[in-house]
Order: sequence, then C-alpha cells, then structure tokens
Amino acid sequence: MVPRLLAAGALAVVLAVPAGAAAEPPFTAKVTRVRAPDVRWSYRAGCPVPPSRLREIRLAYWGFDGARHLGRIVVAATVVASVEGVFRRLYAARFPIRTLLPVDVFHGSDMRSMVADNTSGFNCRAAVAPGPRHWSAHAYGLAIDVDPLENPYRIAGAWLPPAGARFADRSNLRPGMAVEGGVLVRAFAAAGWGWGGRWSDPDYQHFSSTGN
Repeated sequence: MVPRLLAAGALAVVLAVPAGAAAEPPFTAKVTRVRAPDVRWSYRAGCPVPPSRLREIRLAYWGFDGARHLGRIVVAATVVASVEGVFRRLYAARFPIRTLLPVDVFHGSDMRSMVADNTSGFNCRAAVAPGPRHWSAHAYGLAIDVDPLENPYRIAGAWLPPAGARFADRSNLRPGMAVEGGVLVRAFAAAGWGWGGRWSDPDYQHFSSTGN
C-alpha cells in the first residue's frame, strides 16, 4: 500500500509540471579581486580605498527586455555578501535593470554612466551635494546607483540625468523605479542599506551601507 501511495504522489507531482516547461535559470554571483588596471579610470592616487580592498561581482539580473543577463559591479570587499543578497532578491522578484557595468566602462564619468541608465558601484569621486567638498560613499565602494534614468537625483532644481525628469512624478509607477515600500527599496533595506530617495533633495537611484 505504501509504495502505491508514493507512486501516486509522484505522478501527481509530474502532472503538476506543464509539459515542456523549463526551469528558470538560477541566480549566480562570482566574486573576483580587483587590480589597479581594472579601475584605471575610477581610481587614482589619494582615493580613500585601494584596489586591493575592492571586489568585482559578476551577477545575474533581469533586463527590461525580460531576458536574463550577466553584469559586473565593483564594491568594497566588506559589503560583497550584502550586495549579493540584494541582487538575489531583485532577481527573484524579476526587478528590471538596464545595464550593470563598472563605471570604468564610461571612463569614470558618473554622468555618462547615468545617461546610459547604468547601475554601478565604486567610483572614486566627490559627492554631488551642497556644502563642503567630501568623498562620496561611492569612493569607498559602499554605494550603488540603480537605474539612474528611472530614479534621477534632484539637485539645485535640476534632475540628473536630465532625461530622468520624465520620472519626476513618483506616483506614476513604472518598471525600474525605486519607491517607498517597493521591491528595490525593500531589497536594500533588508541588507541594512539606506536610500537617498528620503533626502530633502531626493536621490532616488542612490543606496548606501552608510546611509550617506
């Protein structure tokens, strides 16, 4: 009797899977060390962290085209585990990311990376903010900007990138947007990261482990 019940249960499981259905490809993440030539454009003498304290993560993500892609992001070695966790949650939720490339691909230009709607991490640069000049959290590899076009930064009455102005109305929810209680904000919050979308000059694309 027991073998017959087991066989019936197995048959039910088989029948529950649609014929020809393929399993969804799994999330993957591979970590490699960063050498000076890898950050030729985004690192320079005097930066607060050396290349040896950075890591590149090759991650799976879902694009706006609905397809699975592999991208790369450079972050501090100390936050690798939390970054992997964030992107694992985004992958499970099929949150769309336009491109995922180190800012070196754009010769260290934050603006060029934003215009390309590129999600990126480390970039040794000053913060784009009012007040005394200081290092950005990106300069420490402790910040990530996600889908900058859909999540622009408001500063001095302007939107960065400029084309992001069409996403100024945050109540008009569209794919890739960071909103309070949404998938993207919750994924970073689960890792203990802060969100710039709550600032007086909102930086919707910006997430950091420091809250800055």
